[in-house]
Amino acid sequence: MRETQIVALLGPVLAQHGLDLDAVEVLPAGKRRLLRVVVDGDGPEGKGPLLDDIADATRAISVALDESPVVGSAPYTLEVSSRGVSRPLELPRHWRRNVGRLVAVTTTTGESYTGRVSAAGEEVVTLEVEGSSRELALAEVSKALVQVELNRPRTPAADDEDDLDDDIETDDEIEDEN
Repeated sequence: MRETQIVALLGPVLAQHGLDLDAVEVLPAGKRRLLRVVVDGDGPEGKGPLLDDIADATRAISVALDESPVVGSAPYTLEVSSRGVSRPLELPRHWRRNVGRLVAVTTTTGESYTGRVSAAGEEVVTLEVEGSSRELALAEVSKALVQVELNRPRTPAADDEDDLDDDIETDDEIEDEN
């Protein structure tokens, strides 16, 4: 099972589902092999694929692998997941999909800082660091990881969703009114 052949097989399959192939790993797992496929995509909000997107793609990947000689005859376990926050931001699309998130950045010169991604282009990203904007060429980034925030700042879009939720009556509220 060669990773390059798997990439060539799965790239077009994922493209049909609006997803990008981010990584492929083939790992020994006892008498079997673990085929780990990491996918990414814009999703409906531009922030990554939904669970249903990944489930649909997983079924298509499974069919493609079963119909192809790429995996050989040895048994394997297929694992398909999204990038998650533990994978580094490396490509412009990774940065774009994480606008608004807090990231820890280490530059090629050894500087380290944490800031919120406010804009992301093909070659430059803008971070809000301690109240000021800082443009950084992606070529200057040696490592960048999304930081998990338990108390993430509110955004206008999230406030609008809360307002919509307030307008929806639940069954309990309807019963109380009768």
